[in-house]
Amino acid sequence: MRFRDLSFWNWGSVLGLTALVENRVSMGEALLILGPARMGPLRHSPGPGGQRLLLPSMLLALLLLLAPSPGHATRVVYKVPEEQPPNTLIGSLAADYGFPDVGHLYKLEVGAPYLRVDGKTGDIFTTETSIDREGLRECQNQLPGDPCILEFEVSITDLVQNGSPRLLEGQIEVQDINDNTPNFASPVITLAIPENTNIGSLFPIPLASDRDAGPNGVASYELQAGPEAQELFGLQVAEDQEEKQPQLIVMGNLDRERWDSYDLTIKVQDGGSPPRASSALLRVTVLDTNDNAPKFERPSYEAELSENSPIGHSVIQVKANDSDQGANAEIEYTFHQAPEVVRRLLRLDRNTGLITVQGPVDREDLSTLRFSVLAKDRGTNPKSARAQVVVTVKDMNDNAPTIEIRGIGLVTHQDGMANISEDVAEETAVALVQVSDRDEGENAAVTCVVAGDVPFQLRQASETGSDSKKKYFLQTTTPLDYEKVRDYTIEIVAVDSGNPPLSSTNSLKVQVVDVNDNAPVFTQSVTEVAFPENNKPGEVIAEVTASDADSGSNAELVYSLEPEPAAKGLFTISPKTGEIQVKTSLDREQRDSYELKVVAADRGSPSLQGTATVLVNVLDCNDNDPKFMLSGYNFSVMENMPALSPVGMVTVIDGDKGENAQVQLSVEQDNGDFVIQNGTGTILSSLSFDREQQSTYTFQLKAVDGGVPPRSAYVGVTINVLDENDNAPYITAPSNTSHRLLTPQTRLGETVSQVAAEDFDSGVNAELIYSIAGGNPYGLFQIGSHSGAITLEKEIERRHHGLHRLVVKVSDRGKPPRYGTALVHLYVNETLANRTLLETLLGHSLDTPLDIDIAGDPEYERSKQRGNILFGVVAGVVAVALLIALAVLVRYCRQREAKSGYQAGKKETKDLYTPKPSGKASKGNKSKGKKSKSPKPVKPVEDEDEAGLQKSLKFNLMSDAPGDSPRIHLPLNYPPGSPDLGRHYRSNSPLPSIQLQPQSPSASKKHQVVQDLPPANTFVGTGDTTSTGSEQYSDYSYRTNPPKYPSKQVGQPFQLSTPQPLPHPYHGAIWTEVWE
Repeated sequence: MRFRDLSFWNWGSVLGLTALVENRVSMGEALLILGPARMGPLRHSPGPGGQRLLLPSMLLALLLLLAPSPGHATRVVYKVPEEQPPNTLIGSLAADYGFPDVGHLYKLEVGAPYLRVDGKTGDIFTTETSIDREGLRECQNQLPGDPCILEFEVSITDLVQNGSPRLLEGQIEVQDINDNTPNFASPVITLAIPENTNIGSLFPIPLASDRDAGPNGVASYELQAGPEAQELFGLQVAEDQEEKQPQLIVMGNLDRERWDSYDLTIKVQDGGSPPRASSALLRVTVLDTNDNAPKFERPSYEAELSENSPIGHSVIQVKANDSDQGANAEIEYTFHQAPEVVRRLLRLDRNTGLITVQGPVDREDLSTLRFSVLAKDRGTNPKSARAQVVVTVKDMNDNAPTIEIRGIGLVTHQDGMANISEDVAEETAVALVQVSDRDEGENAAVTCVVAGDVPFQLRQASETGSDSKKKYFLQTTTPLDYEKVRDYTIEIVAVDSGNPPLSSTNSLKVQVVDVNDNAPVFTQSVTEVAFPENNKPGEVIAEVTASDADSGSNAELVYSLEPEPAAKGLFTISPKTGEIQVKTSLDREQRDSYELKVVAADRGSPSLQGTATVLVNVLDCNDNDPKFMLSGYNFSVMENMPALSPVGMVTVIDGDKGENAQVQLSVEQDNGDFVIQNGTGTILSSLSFDREQQSTYTFQLKAVDGGVPPRSAYVGVTINVLDENDNAPYITAPSNTSHRLLTPQTRLGETVSQVAAEDFDSGVNAELIYSIAGGNPYGLFQIGSHSGAITLEKEIERRHHGLHRLVVKVSDRGKPPRYGTALVHLYVNETLANRTLLETLLGHSLDTPLDIDIAGDPEYERSKQRGNILFGVVAGVVAVALLIALAVLVRYCRQREAKSGYQAGKKETKDLYTPKPSGKASKGNKSKGKKSKSPKPVKPVEDEDEAGLQKSLKFNLMSDAPGDSPRIHLPLNYPPGSPDLGRHYRSNSPLPSIQLQPQSPSASKKHQVVQDLPPANTFVGTGDTTSTGSEQYSDYSYRTNPPKYPSKQVGQPFQLSTPQPLPHPYHGAIWTEVWE
């Protein structure tokens, strides 16, 4: 996880500090910035310990959470205003980074005389030497906007673990306060302006300078003029290269003969709070005319200058031009508000503008020279122009690396010597080596090594250093031994990467200090002793001996015991001889072993110790009886368990050990029903239990140990046999062959039968539940789940008459449950007159599977089903007849609405009507049960006109007498436009009758077909039989006459699929339209 720019600003502003925390875990860097809040001044905590800047507790908690682990290099940055009073708290390293305020030593390595560090808490305070931002050497010649940094280093040493110190590098950003007043270079500023200057012309005013920076620098200018100049001059401030450039504006016409000079006041003010201001006299002199001002070829110039350049070396030449002539075109170059260091190092030729070196240039002192050059003509009223010049000093490898060796943490240096104890751990830092090179780039890339074969090496102390400045820990690589080597001379060599490279060396002498580094050693690290219990107090158990390789007081040993808590006060040791005694009688049953830690300490400073372990094993005596874990045992087992099944387990213990604790178990009053396993204590049954025969067994167990003499104990055991659901419910009433009469008048809710059952089990295994499992499709009956009483729940109807067989299921509550089944026969009828039928029904019930319901009269349901089938058939026939009648009625209505007649002059087809069939054909039509084939239709001679004629014909089937054949008569009343039918026939009869073949096809696609009738209904024509097939036309015109034959039915009407007559005024023939 990486925190980027995780900032907390302006927290606790009234406390005067702001914190910014940035934890860069991947780079091993943490940043903590404390600075003044913008909303409130600094406050100081009271107390004799000095003044403190207060931090909010929430901010401190966040800082602790975000503090890096001690394994990473740490960089700290604080922000503090300049010129704080002495003993002002800048920051607390312990609180900010989670280090405890005890057990650590904080030491300021770099940062004096401006800073001091509290050695216990790591608090950083200001000192009597005030931090003046403008006076710090590090902040001189800075570019605008660059921060002013004061670097410091603090080492942190863990006094508890005595480990290698940790180096904490930090920076203090000294924030500017408004402690300097802006000032002009001269109290009197002179400007020369020609008298003919145009209104609106601008003339630059020399800038004011302020040693403060940022908002505390120059902020504004103000022009104050008298009455005579108020209308003539104004002030304009322009931004020029991040500078505020005041310019004088000419607002009126100047007349030198009237007024040759004006005295104005210009005021400058910074942006501090409170602001500071100063003023200068601005004297404007009115001159004669000089029309053109000089103009530089470039607005700014940049150049590079190698350091150590010789005197007179040319740097750059600036050049300006003037369009005037004579003295007005002669240009003079001068420095404009250039710093003193620029005037000291560089020379500007007043006539040519050539800038040369006139002093030693050292990049390490000044890397950039920034100044302005003013070009002014030599006219009576001179004009000027200004250009910016920036000279960058290039580095040369003229500085050898510098090696600085100083103490770190607890290791102090004096006269180039460091004292270090021989017992320090590996990688212990003995010095802090700082290697720096004042050059830059490759010239400053320094490599540092330790020369010679010594047990020391350099380890980089910080990851934040640059190539030109690195810090290393000089640390040990192997343990030091005073007896072998007492001192070392360490030479450190540093070489830069310049061409040619420069190098330097420095050395440090390390003196090894002897310490008490040999601890006492026992002849045996572990001693094991066997000691019997029930001993007498004061007996000697063992004696231990140790030795020390040191000499003198470092080899004098003192013995002591550090027993475990259980053995405290039981043993003692002689401080001089190491003899161990027991102070009381031991009991192995309470504790069978003791572990004693023997310590041998020498008298060195600090004292060293050696340890050994004495194991005391207490031997056992048979002084304890066997003991059952319970005073009595009760076991519960299920019945029907097989023989030799475990019924329980007993536990017996013996406080002794070995053979004294080996216990044998046996059954007392043994009748062979039970046996016990030695070793596991499991009781086995020799028989299978039956709770119904015996539910409880009682006997005793005996335990005997193997000691001499042996000891024994007894305990009682009770075996309770638990019931198992091994008996199904037994139905006691009624029997499966019994029955009961149930009359239709039986009231609802009346008990009609009672089922009774028994179960030989006990408990829940004997709790019975009654239910009807089958034979109750109508839901007439209900049974009590606990009582077994069957009651009538619905009224008895006709369909319910007959025998009802109820299948009653009786279940117990065992797991799994068992059940029994009973058949309850209820005969619903008025009487028992027909017993033979009832017995037959009972016999049929006993032979019928239980999943088939026997309930009520089956014939009632079958007759009801037959009636439903018959009703469905009749309904279907009626529906078909209605559909046919509806089709005929629709056709009839359509024919009636159509026009009748034909178109005169059209030739009719010969086959419009078919001649009377021959006898053979008629006989064929009379054959019963056979359908006559339809003759192949004749292709019509004419088109749709003849078809329209036949469509318009309407025939009436008539009969003169009951025995006559039906006749077809043409209608006599024709609507206007009807065809002249007389043209088709030669008969003189006003009503010619024609014979119509029922199966004659029409000339169109729509045929008129006469339904097949019995032979008696054969149509017979009464007119001229030869006129039907005649191709001649008759000129006889039909006239409207009253009908010759009465409208009455002849013969029997046809019987269709429906008994209703057809909705037609004439019965005996059916016309059906068939569309192709």
